[in-house]
This record gives sequence, C-alpha cells and structure tokens, in this order.
Amino acid sequence: MTGGAGRRATSDDPRSIAYDTLAAVSRDDAYANLVLPRLLTERKVTGREAALATELAYGASRTRGTLDRIIVSVTGRETASLDQPVADVLRLGAYQILYTRVPAHAAVATSVSLIRKVAGHKPAGFVNAVLRKVAARPLDSWLHKLSPSDPVGALALRHSHPEWIVRAFADALGDDTELPALLDADNAAPSVHLCARPGRVDRDELAAATGGKPGALSPYAVILPGGAPGDIRAVADGRAHVQDEGSQAVASALAAAPVEDRDERWLDLCAGPGGKAALLGSLAALRGATVDAVEISAHRTRLVQKAVAGLPVTVHEADGRTFGEDGAYDRVLVDAPCTGLGALRRRPEARWRRQPSDVDDLTTLQTALLASAIRLLRPGGVVAYVTCSPHLAETREIVAAAKDVTPVDVRPLFPGAGDLGPGPHVQLWPHRDGTDAMFLAVLRK
Repeated sequence: MTGGAGRRATSDDPRSIAYDTLAAVSRDDAYANLVLPRLLTERKVTGREAALATELAYGASRTRGTLDRIIVSVTGRETASLDQPVADVLRLGAYQILYTRVPAHAAVATSVSLIRKVAGHKPAGFVNAVLRKVAARPLDSWLHKLSPSDPVGALALRHSHPEWIVRAFADALGDDTELPALLDADNAAPSVHLCARPGRVDRDELAAATGGKPGALSPYAVILPGGAPGDIRAVADGRAHVQDEGSQAVASALAAAPVEDRDERWLDLCAGPGGKAALLGSLAALRGATVDAVEISAHRTRLVQKAVAGLPVTVHEADGRTFGEDGAYDRVLVDAPCTGLGALRRRPEARWRRQPSDVDDLTTLQTALLASAIRLLRPGGVVAYVTCSPHLAETREIVAAAKDVTPVDVRPLFPGAGDLGPGPHVQLWPHRDGTDAMFLAVLRK
C-alpha cells in the first residue's frame, strides 16, 4: 500500500477541506496555516463548518506524532510505508475518534467515504478495519499502553511533541515542573493579537472598538476575543496590524532602551515579513528617526514593503551578514531566523517538520547575523537579539559568545509585566505570558 499520490477531495465538506490541508502538508511540504484559510475562502465555507474544518486540520496536524504511534500499534506498519492518502485519512479519522466528540461510528463511516473519494475503493476496507481498532480504546488507554517509562518520553507522547523539543523546553525552563502547562499551551489555539500602530490609532480606542482588551507586555497590544481580524476597519486601513504581543514587546523594548547621544538611524536586519519593521517605523516617525529594513528573500522583501507603506522605512533586499556601513546605526534589531519552536501553537505541523540537526545550521547563521549587527552599531548604541525559540543554543549561548557588547537588563523595558525571571535577558512563554516563546537580549556596544 505504497506509492499512490492520491487525489484532492475537492469538496466543501469540512472533512474534505481538512484532508486537503493535511495532504498539502504531507505531499507538498506546505504550511497548514496558509493552506487552510485559502481553501475555506475558495470553497466559501464559513461558520460552524469552517470551525470544524479548522479543528480537524489543525488538530490532526498538531497531534500527528501521537496519532502515528497509535496507527503503528494497530497496523504494525510505519505510517511512512502507507500511501499518503491512506495515512492522512487514518490520521483524520483517528483524531476525530480520540480527540473530539464526533461519535466513533460517524468518524469511521466518513473516513471510509473520504478514502473512496481520494484513493478509490481498494483501501476502504483497510481504513475501516484500522479505525475500528483505534475506536476500541479511549485516548487515555492508548496513552497508557504506549507510554515509555522515561518521563520526558511520556510527556512527549501525551502532549504530542517530539522528545527532543520537550527536552529543549525543559532545559530552557530550568526544570520539568512547568512542562505540562507549557505543552498544553502549545496545543491550545492562540488568541489573535493586534498591534495599534503608534501615531495612527490609540491602543485603548482600538480595544474599545474591537471588544478586545489591552495587553500587559506591549503598550500597543490588543487581545481579541475572536472573529476575523481582516474585517476590522483599523486593520484594513493600516492603522493596526495582526502581530503576536510577544513580537510587539521585543520590538518596543528595543525602541525604549536608552542610547547615548544621537538616536536617528535604526535598522531591522532580518525584517520579513514586516511586522516589527512596521512597529519600529511607526515609533521612528514620532521621534524623527528613520529605519532601514533588510530582507534577503525577494518574496519577503515585497511583504515588508507592503507592511511599512507610508512610514519612514527604506527596504533593502540584501544579506544582513554583509549589509551596510560599519558603525552607522543607533539601534539594531536582529530577529534571527530560528527553529520557530516558540510559535508551535501557530504552526501546527512545524513540530514534526523540524529536526535537531536544524539547530546547528541556524546557530551558525544567528552568530553571523549578530556579529554583523554589532559591526553596524555605533558605540553607545544598542542591539536587540530576538528569536522565536527558547532553545538555549539559539538564545543564551549565542548572546554569551557575542563580542564588544555589554548586556542591558531588559526587564525595566516591560513596565506592565509580572515576574520576568532573573534577567538580564527575558524569555517569554505561552503558558506564563500568553505570547509566543520570544527571547530577547539587549546589548550595548
């Protein structure tokens, strides 16, 4: 049962949309959070059916590792040895049986119907038999049966994270006691955060207009109760944009850090897709400063240009490792490419796509980008090193190796926050702060 590429479900049924999303991830290495909204729009699916498609697509993507362990236990075969359509239909059916209130008989029946649609009649009996065996036990019974004796391995299975990521989280937290809460937060759908662009809209007015509430970490954040942010007038007309509060907080902290002497030229060295550049540009406009935004990717450069339209930001398609004139900037942001382990709740399949081997290549790039930022910074200026990952190799170890700079205690730059740890750097967490797991270090040259 290998080798078949399968067909698209091409239906407005929520399960078909969920399947087409999973198939795009499996077959095309696509991103679920980009594929699913497009499919919902194309097929004009809204309301409860859109909510079901979202739950099934994101849920099955997020729990894929645990679902695969259960499927392997039933079939005696690795899911990689199955045809892609069969594997994804089994994941979708097993997710409904084990994680939702969909009755088992309905999950089995609709999965059999779906596999016939995307792969023909031949695999229908196999799908039926496997899912009936999956339905013979509740989720807790499966977890008990398959759980390893190692506590980290058991947490990884129960919370559907790769073991290496759970260990990296434990290292960054310093102990294991918060791990269950963090992993639970990673598996919960995140709320939508808006950034009220300074000088264009007042944060409290935006909160009142949208029914949202002000954030605690960023002075520009509004946390929405739900809904579609694209329908909000302030977003449509460029007075606000969608951005995680943690991302806002690290950019605004850079802007708030004291510098010596002049404060006119700012730099965003890894600017795509442009959210932080837009916030820095809005703040620069109020303070008579300008921003250079550097992005190596042509596609992401265009996204930055769109995000910063009308702001004192000049966008450059260039490599941040070789860009610019030494000592030219007063403030530099290095939002370095990273594993993205801090945003797993927003990218449901990312935890299964990343591998431990990715870290070495990324840390080499991160080290080079921070060194370039320090080169471009004038004496007395500050650089903010940021990653959306808590992995120690991507955070504290990179900063500890930096030369010609002194750490700044960043905790006073978050005046509305609670306990941010011992400093001088700050690591935000989904379960503590309600944000992506952003790391921030501010360094003075």
